[in-house]
Amino acid sequence: MDGISYYDLRHVTGEVTHIDIDNSVVESAGTSFFNKAILRVLDKTGWGVIQIDNYTPCTGRKFEELLRQALKLARITQESVSLGDFPQGMLPVPRLLEDPRDVSIEEKSTLLAAIEKSAMHPDVVNRRANYVERAEKVRFSDSSGNEYSYEMSRSGFNVLAVASRNGNIQMGYEREHTIHGFNLRQHLDLGKKAAEIAVALLDAKAVKGGKMQAVLDPELAGVFAHEAVGHASEGDLVQEGNSVLKGKIGQRIGNDTLTIVDDPGLPEFGFDPVDAEGVAVKRTEIIMGGIINAYLHTRESLAAVGDGVAGHARAMPGEPPLVRMSNTFIESGDSTAEEIFAECKRGIFLKGSRGGQVDPGRGIFQFNAEYGYLVEDGQCTQMVRDVSLSGEILTTLHGIVLCGNDRMMSPGYCGKGGQSVPVSDGAPHILLNNAVVGGSGVD
Repeated sequence: MDGISYYDLRHVTGEVTHIDIDNSVVESAGTSFFNKAILRVLDKTGWGVIQIDNYTPCTGRKFEELLRQALKLARITQESVSLGDFPQGMLPVPRLLEDPRDVSIEEKSTLLAAIEKSAMHPDVVNRRANYVERAEKVRFSDSSGNEYSYEMSRSGFNVLAVASRNGNIQMGYEREHTIHGFNLRQHLDLGKKAAEIAVALLDAKAVKGGKMQAVLDPELAGVFAHEAVGHASEGDLVQEGNSVLKGKIGQRIGNDTLTIVDDPGLPEFGFDPVDAEGVAVKRTEIIMGGIINAYLHTRESLAAVGDGVAGHARAMPGEPPLVRMSNTFIESGDSTAEEIFAECKRGIFLKGSRGGQVDPGRGIFQFNAEYGYLVEDGQCTQMVRDVSLSGEILTTLHGIVLCGNDRMMSPGYCGKGGQSVPVSDGAPHILLNNAVVGGSGVD
C-alpha cells in the first residue's frame, strides 16, 4: 500500500488460570481467556498503531482496511523512525514435561493448599499462596514476508508466611515458576521453608550499617545484574539519555572476572523463541571481562543508538514492543563459594531480595535483602535482618572482585512502560568490596 514503508502484526491468544489461598481458604480460582492483536504501520512520519481485542485473522480487503486505519494514525505523528537490520530465525520451544492444562483446577487447588498448609507453625499468624499459569499461542507476520508462530506455557506459585511474636513481625517468602511444565507436585513442602525463615527472623538482630566486605547470594546478585545493569543497558533509555552507561562502550567498568549477559534463548523463565518484532534472539554480553560491550535493542533503538543487537523487543499481548530484558545474569567465574567466604574474612552475607529501587540515569540503587548473616573468619555466624545494599552502579561494579562457579537463576516478572513480562535473573555467589550496607542496628 502506498505510503507504508513497513508493517507488522502480532496476534496472541491464550488462557490464564489463577488460584489464591489465604489461611486455608480458597479465595478465588478460575480460568479466563484472551485474544489480542496489535498492528503497527510505519510511515515516513512515524508509527500508526491499532490494538484489537477478539481479533479474527483476515486477508484481502478487510486487512487492507486495517492498514489504512493505521496509516491514518501514522500520518498524525511527527517523529522520524528508522529500523535497524535484523537476523531472522526462531528457536524451538522447550518441551513440557507435563502440560498444566492437563491437570484439573481441583487438583491444582488441592496441591496448592498442601503447600500453603506446610507453612503452619505456632509463630506463623498468616499464610498465603497463589498459583498462576499462562498458555499463549503467538502469531507474527510483517511486510517483509516474515512469519512465525509458536505456543508457550508458563506456570508457578508463591507462598508467604508471616510470623509474629511480642509485636515483632517477620516474613518468609518462596516461589517457583517454570516454562518446563506443571511443578506443584515437586514442591509440596516449600511453605515449610518460608515459615522457617519467618520464624528464624524473629530472633535475628538488626545489623549496624556501614562500608564492609559483602558476599551476595545468587538471588541478590542477580537482582543487581537485572536492576542496576540490565535496565541501564536498554537501548531506549540510552537513547533518551537516562542511562549511566551511555557513551561507555569499550570502557572498563569492572575487573576481568565480571561478565554480565542477557540471553533470551536460555531455557529459563524469561525465554523467548523469537522477539516481539520477529527478530531472532541471541546471547548478548552487556559487560564482557569488565568492559562495556553492547546495549540491548529493538530495531528502532538499534538504528538510533547502535552498539548492540536487536532481538530484545518484548510485549504483553496487544501491547507495543519495548526494549526488555529476558534472562539476565552475572556469568560464573572460577572461585568456589568456600573460597569467596574465606576471602571475605569479616563482613556480611546477604541473601534473597525484598525489592528496592534503581535510577539508571543517575546510576544509583538501593536493594533490600531478605536476610543475612555476619561473616567472621570466613564463616557465617549470627543471622541478621532489616539489611540493605545501596550505592553507585559504576563504583559497585568495580567492587566485584570474585565471582563463584555456582550460578543459579531466579524467576520473576519485570515491569516497564505499564507492561509486565516474565524474566529470570541470576548469578553465582560474588564477593563485593566496600559494599554500602544499610541497617537499623546500633552499637
